[in-house]
Amino acid sequence: MAEILVLYYSVGGSVRRMADLVAEGIERVPGAAARVRTVPRVFTNIGEEKAVPSEGPPYCELQDLVDCAGLALGSPTRFGNMAAPLKHFLDGTALLWNRGALAGKPACVFTSTASLHGGQETTLVSMMLPLLHHGMLVLGLPYTLAELNATRAGGTPYGASHFAGLGDDLPVSAEERTLCIAQGRRLAEIALRLA
Repeated sequence: MAEILVLYYSVGGSVRRMADLVAEGIERVPGAAARVRTVPRVFTNIGEEKAVPSEGPPYCELQDLVDCAGLALGSPTRFGNMAAPLKHFLDGTALLWNRGALAGKPACVFTSTASLHGGQETTLVSMMLPLLHHGMLVLGLPYTLAELNATRAGGTPYGASHFAGLGDDLPVSAEERTLCIAQGRRLAEIALRLA
């Protein structure tokens, strides 16, 4: 069984919903299984995140990255960039980079924004950069998916995306949902071919 890691950070819930859809796509591929993980919030001076989340998936550990056959990485957009907690986690993977532990593994990225033109594509690219440094094989979404041309909300060739609205209250559209699932399927299929 090829285990695919779906690693994300979410505050309002949209990226978490997308992670579940990407995981659903992975699970639809015979021989593939999704392992869903998140990262804790980052605090600068005050407060501390619990060692174990009170709900939802567990926090990711470096061994999850080592063990995975592929990686789907998701973050909300923060000024056209990935959120600090996810960046903080990735900054802590230098030991894996030094060992080449992720080299040759397939990966993809997904995001959610409060505004339609709030930096979906730049956020996706910002998440790709550390993956490329790790030597991962970064996958996008091909235009052979009709939803990529039909969507009036999220969806890019760089990866699945969602327009969540300022209140993070817009549901994932039918096209966005299809693209998330398709991205999970594509990642799992390629991971199995490479295995």
